[in-house]
Amino acid sequence: MNDAVIVSAVRTAAGKAAVRTAAGKAPSGTLRGTRPDELAASAIGEALRRAPGIEPAEIDDVILGCAMPEAEQGMNVARIASLRAGIPVEASAVTVNRFCSSGLQAIAYAAERVMCGFASAIVAGGTESMSLVPMGGHKIAPNPTLMERYPDVYLSTGLVAENHARESGISREEQDAFALRSHQRALAAIDGGRFADEIVPVIARFVNGSTRGQTPFSPFDGKKGSDPVSEITFAIDEGPRRDTSADALAKLRPAFHAAGTVTAGNSSQTSDGAAAVGGPDARSDRSDRAQRSLRRPGARVPESPADRSRSAQRQRRRHRARASAWLHRRQTDDDAPL
Repeated sequence: MNDAVIVSAVRTAAGKAAVRTAAGKAPSGTLRGTRPDELAASAIGEALRRAPGIEPAEIDDVILGCAMPEAEQGMNVARIASLRAGIPVEASAVTVNRFCSSGLQAIAYAAERVMCGFASAIVAGGTESMSLVPMGGHKIAPNPTLMERYPDVYLSTGLVAENHARESGISREEQDAFALRSHQRALAAIDGGRFADEIVPVIARFVNGSTRGQTPFSPFDGKKGSDPVSEITFAIDEGPRRDTSADALAKLRPAFHAAGTVTAGNSSQTSDGAAAVGGPDARSDRSDRAQRSLRRPGARVPESPADRSRSAQRQRRRHRARASAWLHRRQTDDDAPL
């Protein structure tokens, strides 16, 4: 079996609503009006630029994850983004959905295709605008039979988190402490420039007068010669908060259950952003060229989170089967005549 390697990885910054764009905060962040296909195109293009041994024409496939693939991130957003990034039309592209782990699953699929010899070079990643496409999409239409027989399939992520916290005995105080430490570490990483190399800056555009106080731009005054559109280069994650504290987190109300422990402060924010990685076959000529140009070896791709989860489930089933067999033997031995 072939080895798959990652020779470049970038992201946008995360906007409020991994190369990766910086992550924007939805729905009031800097990227709230930026199309997710354009964010993905920026990440894909930069991932290819950082792997100069690989040409866009050599890409066999583009695989992107998207949790809510509709509207601006619909119509096979991987295909749209790949074309916008300059990958030739001859390359195929596919969008996959595993909700929150869609991007990770896309990378796992890409690695598996390379490992099995079905492709030599693939770009994979994810894109999402939670500002333009809300959780659940624009039209939620649950299956009536499942709603009657197994409604838990439609539980929100927040309620699932509540269930996990209750089952694992994780207190509100522990969640808040973890969240505060996460903010502090993220801010320290930003201040230390630890994220700078992985982020590709993107241009965010605003219609002046509709910025809701979230940007430094002045409203469009309607005077002749005034520019109704402003631009900003976005390259720093918006999520980490410098003004948060243990006391501030403790004062927040539960966000998903009246008697719950998960709040807006100790759960992940809604974000806008995109990320992409370039992954060729480790033995291919294009991998050699890319790794020589980078002067370092590419990162080997381990088994996917889903593979590890399935492996753990199989291990638990084996343990239960052994315990049952052991108990059966003991009972049989105890009942046997002397």
